[in-house]
Amino acid sequence: MSRHRDPICRVCRVERTKLFLKGAKCVSDKCPVERRPYPPGEHGRARRRILGYGIQLREKQKIKRYYNMSEKQFRLFFDRAEKQKGITGENLLTMLERRLDNVIFLTGFAQSRANARQMITHGHFAINGQKATIPSMLITKGDVIAFREKAKNNEDFKAIAEANRGKHVPSWMQVDSDNMQVSILTFPTREDIPIPVEEHHVVELYSK
Repeated sequence: MSRHRDPICRVCRVERTKLFLKGAKCVSDKCPVERRPYPPGEHGRARRRILGYGIQLREKQKIKRYYNMSEKQFRLFFDRAEKQKGITGENLLTMLERRLDNVIFLTGFAQSRANARQMITHGHFAINGQKATIPSMLITKGDVIAFREKAKNNEDFKAIAEANRGKHVPSWMQVDSDNMQVSILTFPTREDIPIPVEEHHVVELYSK
């Protein structure tokens, strides 16, 4: 996967919304979006009206950056969502929400989605007892995701989990902080996904 090498907080400022890419910093008073709520650059404060294609592009970029994905990977997910029954935009978001790296972040076992991705590729998690190393794999109802034994005793991982013990967790999953594992109770719905985006614009963009 190609790497995004620009400053992470700059991405949120471009989209004018918090994408929670920097963990604890995003909920602190040091968040650049809170301190400078306008796009970066010389003309960031200028009022720029965005219409049509510009709106559609910004909504797509917002989702792609929120889930830390490349353009190619995002398009593959969109094509899969389009083939499913139901509303394509909602199908896309519910699939993205079920990505393993996103689930690990939501449980509080990682500081950010990028951090979760790294932990997964290094083999620190198991799904139903089987080692999992693919961040984009989709979890399903009944899955149990847990730290592997060696990782469970890692002091850094234990500190992150303890610091996030009181973190709000979506109702479609259940976290066992003591055993450092999470059980998937059901599939997420659009109401369970708080990302501030209008996904129908993405469908319109790819329908041209």
